[in-house]
Amino acid sequence: MAFVPAPGYQPTYNPGGKWGKEEKKRSMPFRKGAAFELVIMVLAEHYKVVVNGNPFYEFGHRLPPQMVTHLQVDGDLELQSINFIGGQPSPNHGPGQSCQPSLDTLPTMEGPPIFNPPVPFTGRIQGGLTARRTIIVKGYVPPTSTSFVVNFKVGSSGDLALHINPRLTEGTVVRNSYLNGSWGSEEKKISYNPFGFGQFFDLSIRCGLDRFKVYANGQHLFDYSHRLSAFQRVDTLEIQGDVTLSYVQI
Repeated sequence: MAFVPAPGYQPTYNPGGKWGKEEKKRSMPFRKGAAFELVIMVLAEHYKVVVNGNPFYEFGHRLPPQMVTHLQVDGDLELQSINFIGGQPSPNHGPGQSCQPSLDTLPTMEGPPIFNPPVPFTGRIQGGLTARRTIIVKGYVPPTSTSFVVNFKVGSSGDLALHINPRLTEGTVVRNSYLNGSWGSEEKKISYNPFGFGQFFDLSIRCGLDRFKVYANGQHLFDYSHRLSAFQRVDTLEIQGDVTLSYVQI
């Protein structure tokens, strides 16, 4: 992976276009056949590299970071997604834009992506929730977060067909429905918890005929059977609480 300077830029710290001095760390956080999350934070004094939520390395700037215009990834790996969070958009790309090819061409999603929306967030599900429709939510859990919620709501009644509530201080992900003025029974069982302090997440909520199927970071997280039989009445996505959003596609 490399950050590439603007075309025509003459490097100040590497005259003649030569490689500089290598820096190595005697540890390997990447494993064959294992998924990974690599976060590179561009700070004033260095790049801070975090792998799977653990600080890994700090690399001092050798050229002004404002001159860097491209990200290059090469080699033997499969990319699930790349997101840019924060910073200023270039003329052709919005902040937080994914480098995946044509996300808006996926057949299960209908609306255009929204980058870096503020929280609380309210988005309209045009035409209501239909079977095989998928909602994508990507974001970051701040280190000081306590909880946040993702609601699939019937705007006219206030009913919640699906209420997803990661509670950071409890280490749980609660699911429930709010129908006819009352909460139902909570569901908490999950195989793993993708929501941790200081962690990025990629949430995919797919509506089926009899249930929601929810995936996090490419792995199945839980199923939730429909309690609102007329799930097509759901026309609103709400996101509230202690979370930073980078990408929402409805």
